[in-house]
Amino acid sequence: MAIPVKYNLRNLRVRWRSTIATMLGVALVVAVFVMVMSLHRGMQATYISSGDARNLLVLRKGSTAESSSQISREEARRIKYTPGIALNSGGVPLASAEIIVLMLLDRVDGGTANVQVRGIGPIGLELRPNVRIVEGRMFESGRRECIVSRKISGRFAHCKVGETFHSGKNDWHVVGIFDAQKTAFESEIWIDADEARDAFNRNFYGSVLLRPVDPAATAAMTDRMQKDKLLSVKVVTETDYYKEQTKSAGLFQFLASFLAVIMSVGAAFSAMNTMYAAVGARTREIGTLRVLGFKRREIYVSILIESMMLSLLGGTLGCLLALPMNGLATGTMSQSTFAEIAFEFRVTPELLSKGMIFALVMGTLGGLLPARLAARKPVLDALRAV
Repeated sequence: MAIPVKYNLRNLRVRWRSTIATMLGVALVVAVFVMVMSLHRGMQATYISSGDARNLLVLRKGSTAESSSQISREEARRIKYTPGIALNSGGVPLASAEIIVLMLLDRVDGGTANVQVRGIGPIGLELRPNVRIVEGRMFESGRRECIVSRKISGRFAHCKVGETFHSGKNDWHVVGIFDAQKTAFESEIWIDADEARDAFNRNFYGSVLLRPVDPAATAAMTDRMQKDKLLSVKVVTETDYYKEQTKSAGLFQFLASFLAVIMSVGAAFSAMNTMYAAVGARTREIGTLRVLGFKRREIYVSILIESMMLSLLGGTLGCLLALPMNGLATGTMSQSTFAEIAFEFRVTPELLSKGMIFALVMGTLGGLLPARLAARKPVLDALRAV
């Protein structure tokens, strides 16, 4: 015969002060855990959704990112005219020699941050169909013009259409705002590649983005370029490159795990103290339950269930506290480029489920010893308790 759950619910209600205190402790731990993990999930989603599976990205052999790669102008020309590259409607090869540089810009809310600037060729926009200009127009080569992502425009000063900011040797005129559909390009400013090289004293490109005519040409072109003794490059698909960049989000995963371990210890002790106090205050009740015929294991399970119920209430509150963060735009520094990366918190059902499981584990650990103490109390000693 099991002890009714309503007995546990009544005890939580009667001791409402300690119940609320423990709930808030568990809720805080769960909320922090879910929010930090949603940061990690948001950065991962930003990178994974970037790129086009049809495109190939050519980098200097040994480079881990476009910003650390160097491809000479002669190599770029050789790559752009490799047999197997698709042509656009005008008969121009779908290949764009590009370079990544950093600009230090003022934030709207104060302070400064590095912003990643991508110098692209005339075909660069055509190779990225998920990017579209939503305000203004595309920049024109030779006029020191740029287009800015929607998120960068909202986070940094002088980045609206018609405004001008200074970086490198030049003043840059913002002529357009683009939307990149929550990809890594949302953290970039785009300018002409050759103007970028001149303004920032670069005599090389960082990468070449190209599109083969078909999947069969992809393998042939990759093999040809990597075996070409006049080139020292590696070739990856654009999507694989951005998936590799998700490693820069590892800091948040480590932070979430570290905070979870430290704070869960405190929350488990809080639940344990609450349950010890509850057991101490109900010594006679426990003795009475034994006299009524309830076994030790039934009392053990009842106290443990009460602790788990307490933690689940706290977990639910913590998830509700974290839920408003979903979709909130923010930014942080990328470990690979040292530029600001814009992304959104992503509080998913999976993360909320993990938060509830996390709360349940804390409640279980916090209730094990108090439940054992209650179950092992001798009946006569319990009944004599004042």
